[in-house]
Amino acid sequence: MLPCPNYDTHMRGWNPYLALLGFALAFGTTDTLAQDAPTYPVTISVTDVTGAAIAHAVVHLDADLPSTLGKMETDQAGNLHVALERRVYDISVSAPNFQTTRQLARVVKQSNARGSSQVIPIILNIIPVGGMLITATDSIAIHSLDKQITYSLEQFAALPHVTLNIHNAHTDADEAYSGVPLAALLEKAGAPLGKDLHGDAMSRYLLAAGSDGYTVVLSLAEVDPSFHAGQVIVADARDGKPLGDRGPFQLIVSDDKRPARWVHNLVSITLANGR
Repeated sequence: MLPCPNYDTHMRGWNPYLALLGFALAFGTTDTLAQDAPTYPVTISVTDVTGAAIAHAVVHLDADLPSTLGKMETDQAGNLHVALERRVYDISVSAPNFQTTRQLARVVKQSNARGSSQVIPIILNIIPVGGMLITATDSIAIHSLDKQITYSLEQFAALPHVTLNIHNAHTDADEAYSGVPLAALLEKAGAPLGKDLHGDAMSRYLLAAGSDGYTVVLSLAEVDPSFHAGQVIVADARDGKPLGDRGPFQLIVSDDKRPARWVHNLVSITLANGR
């Protein structure tokens, strides 16, 4: 018969309380590491469709954020500055007299450049009054990731224009639109175009919004002439005359077979980060 091992001898150095303490320390360390996950500076910028900043807009995220962040509300410039971990957030924004908006946004790893911050643009529509949206349409706003330029009618008219001759499938008519290439407007706002459009920038896209809240999407590469043969312009005249009830600004996308993205009463172009 084989000798029975002396369990008292083998187990003499084992202390169940020390084992439990070890497990507690291990799990405690894991929790600490989770709490110490790196965060990155993010600016949530809230505007209306004309590009005007909305102060005191209340922002909700689908995450339990530390109380040290304070009140989740935009400042007088329409911005909320927070530090967030890398992931996708479901952002809900509300403000008096505006429709509540929900949007998914991904916080990405950023460069260590001092003062750099990822900008997440949020556009709110005014609550309809009598079935109509009441917004100003005498200007157009171009939003880049960290810059905004607003043009009045006079300022826009002074910019270099091009003429685009195109067939409108909706009206079955040949039309001549005069306007400014969207790429030129985006370049003034600091958007990455030409040799700077590569890597992560290729995931960026544009939201073109009309005064009635109608919004369409274009990829950034679509409007860059170094990538795409078609032309995209912001027009302020058709056949030598003001746009009338379609204006004062309208988006024209030459390669679209249907003019569904030719946004009437265009009020804003917003560059968004797709990653």
